[in-house]
Amino acid sequence: MTATAFPTPTPSATLALDVERLREDFPILSERVRGKQLVYLDNAATSQKPRAVIDAVTRFYSAENANIHRGVHYLSERATIAYDAVRGRVARFINASSPAEIVFTRGTTEGINLVAQSYGRSTLRAGDEILITGMEHHSNIVPWQMVAAQTGATVRAVPITDAGELDLDAFDRLLTERTRILAVVQLSNALGSINPVRWLVARARERGVVTLVDGAQSAPHLPVDVQALGCDFFAFSGHKVFGPTGVGVLYGRSELLERMPPWQGGGDMIETVTLEGSTWALPPARFEAGTPMIAEVIGLGAALSYVETVGREAIGAWEEELLAYATERVGALNGVRLIGTAREKASVLSFVVDGVHPHDVGAVLDDEGVAIRAGHHCAQPVMQRFGVPATARASFAFYNTRDEVDTLVRGLRRVRTLFA
Repeated sequence: MTATAFPTPTPSATLALDVERLREDFPILSERVRGKQLVYLDNAATSQKPRAVIDAVTRFYSAENANIHRGVHYLSERATIAYDAVRGRVARFINASSPAEIVFTRGTTEGINLVAQSYGRSTLRAGDEILITGMEHHSNIVPWQMVAAQTGATVRAVPITDAGELDLDAFDRLLTERTRILAVVQLSNALGSINPVRWLVARARERGVVTLVDGAQSAPHLPVDVQALGCDFFAFSGHKVFGPTGVGVLYGRSELLERMPPWQGGGDMIETVTLEGSTWALPPARFEAGTPMIAEVIGLGAALSYVETVGREAIGAWEEELLAYATERVGALNGVRLIGTAREKASVLSFVVDGVHPHDVGAVLDDEGVAIRAGHHCAQPVMQRFGVPATARASFAFYNTRDEVDTLVRGLRRVRTLFA
């Protein structure tokens, strides 16, 4: 028996350059907002979904819906095949050595919490240190603060420069014999900075430090190879990589996952259960208690298939060109200051407009049909570092165009006029 194949667009050597053709795969991009054509520049918060993903989820609920792994009837077997196939697809997408190293979660946040509460809580002791950075999303700060309070460990942070880059000299000083865990973002959601994760991980592993990489932003925009990175854990979210909300991935090296205790109990994560006690299933089932997000996982599989068909190198090349164009155009506007000017960047352009709160910037742009994000982006330490309460953030995906950047610039000129 074989499950329904994931639908994918027809591969083309020039597909990455045919952005207008690609846009036809995303139904929502044809919507009008406040009487104007939608310009969606909030991709760092969540990406839009191609028809292949929408159809995969609809098809599951229409023709395959059943619970998985324990059913012996036709629909359950069909749903199980479709679900389990995605684990292998994810392993290939990030070059994990085995599908058994792939744990399905509700998103990056849950993946990091899983590592903190399973690996961290069972190994950390008073006096140990957890090293993060000053550009982390709250989801890579708060879980470590929580486990530090539980174990007596301490959280320390690598500072960032005025350009929004990590201070690598400070990193070397902060990486000490007390450091037990390094948790670092690969691509900053608030600044767009790309961190030298491979170098950071190598330095940490020289000292026997376990490493976790937050790949929520990098997975949609950069080729990811966890074996080349050398990290012990890597987490990302489905909804940022053009898949459904409510699903994510935690990669963990097999030897670590096998030593880690479960962090939630229930069905499917056990080997045996008696009233006197229970024993645990092998990873990854050990970390997937209860009925999983079956339709969402199947949608994630369709999303990864779609991205691979378009081509991750081609996606990166177009987005790099688009970001450079937006940086030049927005940066040239009077009264606009860019926040985050790292030499290595991707997908994110954050800025402030003199004398105008970012929420007002966002409201004016919304009136023009332009969707951006305004706020602290769940990265309040970044805002504190740059002395601003919030920023306006335009974030790009491969379906965005130069014309949309021009619409953003016209909207920002209107902001300047309204608040002059």
